[in-house]
Amino acid sequence: MLAAILIICGGTSCTSCSCKSNTSAGSKEATYIPQAPDYRDTTMWVTEDDDNDGTGADVFYVVSTWEEDWFTEDSLPCHYADVWNPEHREHMAREIHKAAAYMSPGNRFFAPYYRHATIETFMTMNEDTIKNRTRLSMGDVCAAFDQFQAQRDKHRPLIIAGFSQGGLAVVELLKHIDDETYSQLAAAYVLGYKVTPEDTTECKRIKAAQGESDTGVTICYNTVKDVKYIQPVIAATCMSINPVNWRTDDTPAILHDTITVTLSPEHHVLVVTGYSGSEYRPYRGFLNVGDIHSCEPWLYSECLQQNINVRAQAWRKDAHVR
Repeated sequence: MLAAILIICGGTSCTSCSCKSNTSAGSKEATYIPQAPDYRDTTMWVTEDDDNDGTGADVFYVVSTWEEDWFTEDSLPCHYADVWNPEHREHMAREIHKAAAYMSPGNRFFAPYYRHATIETFMTMNEDTIKNRTRLSMGDVCAAFDQFQAQRDKHRPLIIAGFSQGGLAVVELLKHIDDETYSQLAAAYVLGYKVTPEDTTECKRIKAAQGESDTGVTICYNTVKDVKYIQPVIAATCMSINPVNWRTDDTPAILHDTITVTLSPEHHVLVVTGYSGSEYRPYRGFLNVGDIHSCEPWLYSECLQQNINVRAQAWRKDAHVR
């Protein structure tokens, strides 16, 4: 869940004095909730405008999990990133800038900092805990998106993308937006997270991509070395597509000449051979232990960069017809 599982920052002190005490109903644990972000403040965003001719898309990207549980100077635990803490923002910015490197060319790129839930939230393996704790995180993302949507040119194609907890945010954004906003959607990319049958029942705007250029669709995938390594809390998904050949069957695709990527239609995951993923170290027996969770935005970056452009241009053609 931690971006690339390369840099983990735990035990960070709250240096901004922006946290508030909170004791959940029925819980004996007193925790601190960081101050909410103000998305009118430019320090709450990373933005890139590389659309020189005005023909690109607006990309809204949601970063993954970067913080472990941490403690305030008063020894109270916090289960969220603090967006007012420069160190926490710097952690998130590492992934955001790396994603912008291939998502922003030809496009306008926007990524908010938000109070993402810590990795321990997902390590509980408890869906209720994950849902309860990420409610605050998803509220931040929706507030950021509303600010972004209110100011952007609605005649431009919209791309929503996110990795890991950011992928969860993409699913929740599809539930949050209205039909008018959905009509502006070229595609939504859920990278390294799941879409459940309950999600698709609750939200008819979540439609599985069937090919390379369909629009208004959701692209979802997770990568493993073998289906026995599927991590259910992250990857027990009901939809998937191969981002190399954009097929939904088990036709293998060759990536970078040596890596074979094959979709398992039965398990809705990508099975890779010829790639060890050794640059992503196992994390506390939870991630990168047969799954290659941390590769999702990076291994397929060239394919994703091209596909964002393909779907954005397809949306423009469809909009012209409408």
